[in-house]
Amino acid sequence: MAAVVAVGFFIAMECVARHYDLPGPLTTQAREFVYPPKSGPLLYAGLALMMVVLTWRQRFLALGTAVGVDLVIAVVRWVLDIKVTHGHPFGNGALWVIVACAVIALTRRTGPERVLLLKGVGLGLLLVAGRKTGDTWLLITSKSRHLVLDPYLALADHALGNPSWVMGRVITATGAFGFNFLDTIYGQLAVAAVVVALYQLRNVAAERRFPRHHLVRTFLLIGLLGPGIYMIFPVVGPVFAYGTGTDHWASIALWSPQIPSDGHWAVANLWPQTPPPMAAPHSIPFDEVTPRNCMPSLHTAWATAIFIHSRKGPRLLRYGGAFWLIATLCATLGFGYHYGVDLVAGVVFTLTIEAGLRSFDRAWDRTGLRLTAYGTTVFVALLVSYRFLPTQMAEYPWLAGPLLLLAMVSVIYGYTRTVARWEPATGPARARQPQPELL
Repeated sequence: MAAVVAVGFFIAMECVARHYDLPGPLTTQAREFVYPPKSGPLLYAGLALMMVVLTWRQRFLALGTAVGVDLVIAVVRWVLDIKVTHGHPFGNGALWVIVACAVIALTRRTGPERVLLLKGVGLGLLLVAGRKTGDTWLLITSKSRHLVLDPYLALADHALGNPSWVMGRVITATGAFGFNFLDTIYGQLAVAAVVVALYQLRNVAAERRFPRHHLVRTFLLIGLLGPGIYMIFPVVGPVFAYGTGTDHWASIALWSPQIPSDGHWAVANLWPQTPPPMAAPHSIPFDEVTPRNCMPSLHTAWATAIFIHSRKGPRLLRYGGAFWLIATLCATLGFGYHYGVDLVAGVVFTLTIEAGLRSFDRAWDRTGLRLTAYGTTVFVALLVSYRFLPTQMAEYPWLAGPLLLLAMVSVIYGYTRTVARWEPATGPARARQPQPELL
């Protein structure tokens, strides 16, 4: 049933993209069988997820085949003098192997073995297709939402002290090193998620079943629901609405960041030197290229999910999850891709989804449902306040700022308390004290 829903959703996205004369997720994914993929590491990350259902011998065979196919394609491109100007020179082999495993499952496997292998294939393809669907969503937002609400968020951000402007100046001061370091963290978020997911799914091949809850479920649901909110609350971000877009980072980065808009549509060239003035907010027109992907910050949402799911791992994984969250928060603000209020909404968004998924796993546990309802209420209240109360928030930052943080912290507290009730900490059992014998 879930597979049918997923296929139907991808077909619907393909049709909507075609309506705007854009390539849909199925088209772009099919092209990557031959053409250089947009993200080779992501395809190999999908292959790694699929291989959790394989034995070690089968994993080495699958990985070797994928690398071999990539080498053959590279030789063919070299012979035909085809230069890779866009995308990665590798990754096609991983996609070939994933699809080949699907064919093997349908033709050479039966019973539980077929089901398990198809689940592994579906997991790998969902990660890849989810990225393609997200890219299509972003293109649709830029084509369908001609007005953006950046002045509202810029005004509301005064309540938090304009953190994007502060971090923007910090990263600009660090030069190429600071930018490229954080850009690597920001761009490879899916790979970090796969590392955590692989730890959670490490016993699938031995136990012949998937765990009840893991990171991939949360990741995919965030990517499914988040872009829908972009359509309701279209925002491009401070580097575009109040800056020069690509031009600002092109003079700093070792390579020019692949972000659209050249600053011609900006309200003024204020970011990151000068905070926006406190003026009456209004919707502003923007180009048909830049995605309206700020509210909520899905990079913050995904990084929060990685942090949550890394808590039960070994020390190195826990440190990595915390580092990735902190670095992602710095990048989303410092690159000017998000306002501070976007990050607050992103954290609440993730915890609400996590609570809903875990409640479902526990047969709609009443405590979890209350937390999900509370998180949804807080999230909606944040959106409403950003849209209709930004002037009051900017005029009384000493009140609005703490209230925003308190709302976020209340959801964090509710989540940690609920999870602690579901999964009580277990310590070493106490040794039973010998009882004195009665004479």
